[in-house]
Amino acid sequence: MIREASVERNTKETEIKLKLALDGKGYSDIATGVGFFDHMLDGFTRHGFFDLCVRVHGDIQVDDHHTIEDTGIVLGTAIKKAVGDKKGIRRFGSCILPMDESLVLCAVDLSGRPYFSWDAEFTAEKLGTMSTEMIKEFFYAVSYTSGMNLHIKVLTGGNNHHVAEAMFKSFAKALDEAVSYDPRITDVLSTKGSL
Repeated sequence: MIREASVERNTKETEIKLKLALDGKGYSDIATGVGFFDHMLDGFTRHGFFDLCVRVHGDIQVDDHHTIEDTGIVLGTAIKKAVGDKKGIRRFGSCILPMDESLVLCAVDLSGRPYFSWDAEFTAEKLGTMSTEMIKEFFYAVSYTSGMNLHIKVLTGGNNHHVAEAMFKSFAKALDEAVSYDPRITDVLSTKGSL
């Protein structure tokens, strides 16, 4: 079974085309108009071994808010579609990832119930042209549209670039684990029988 999804979303603020393959090789082709965000999505793709193509035409003449939040909405939708019925997958994934002096924890549960927990602060307003406050908004959008529990916690802070990069990479590793198959799981990993 090929686990991939293509999603388009067009509003007065953004036009987004995104294609995600969960069982990829880490190939990325990303252009959002926000350079640092492209860098973060590239790290997510490579470290999760996903294939991700993204094209965003957003109102960045206003700011980066709609571009980043709406990309989160579309990526979350694609994750939900690509995962499918969740039969045989591990469902849970976690990663504690170091990035030089920074250390970030990310935990994922593909429960079908959205919940987002965030324990992080940035000491800079921007990384390149990307507003650091939009990192939280991005992950919130992903968690709610995909229907996942997503917890991100900075255990040790430091350089803002390193903290952000550790977030995206730890999310990639946690999600890769959650969507991976386990031969011991023959149905859906839930006492309810469905997710």
